[in-house]
Amino acid sequence: MTSRLLAVILALISSFSASTLDLQEPFALGEYLVLVNRDYTLDASYVPTDLIKPDVHNDSSAILMRKEAAESLEALFSAAKEEGLKLIATSGYRSYDTQELIYQRKFKTTGSEAKARLLVAPAGASEHQLGLAMDIKSPTSEHLNSSFAQTKECQWLHKNAHRFGFIVRYKEEWTDITGYSYEPWHIRYVGATHAQIIYELDIPLEEYIAALRLISEDEYLKGN
Repeated sequence: MTSRLLAVILALISSFSASTLDLQEPFALGEYLVLVNRDYTLDASYVPTDLIKPDVHNDSSAILMRKEAAESLEALFSAAKEEGLKLIATSGYRSYDTQELIYQRKFKTTGSEAKARLLVAPAGASEHQLGLAMDIKSPTSEHLNSSFAQTKECQWLHKNAHRFGFIVRYKEEWTDITGYSYEPWHIRYVGATHAQIIYELDIPLEEYIAALRLISEDEYLKGN
């Protein structure tokens, strides 16, 4: 972990109670910073209690998000519209069981568990279960694939999502860290302050949370 990264993030740690921080508890760093991937998974019973449908252009009924994230998504879509861009929400909250069905379908089509796990998160390992993620499309990119990256909508989204508390979660150069393939369409809500720092440092959520935990642990040890 670089000293620059630690120095920038150190300012945030005052918002956490280091003396009571459980570093193994997924919600210890705050409900919007829960890390979900193949190593940190959610229980099948986890369902957010404040899911609502954001009032945004969509092509699916499956665009539920947690309330704060949904309201921020509405603001993001409005800002894009003001610049003549049309964003389309296509997939938000997914239950554990729904993710399992999607994963099994991908496994059957690829014929390989390794390929399926790279392209689709197994049940419990998807950020969509948090109700904080949304997949975005544009009118000129009908399917969720890398062609979205070439659209004006995607380029605007990647430059502005952080202003509304979202991060671009799966960049191409981060695949070895996140464990998932390039997904320019997938954004994740973490809150405006964290999103701004992650954007400026240009690091994946895994590295950001690792830094927070390292600082938290150091502060805890100093206090004892």
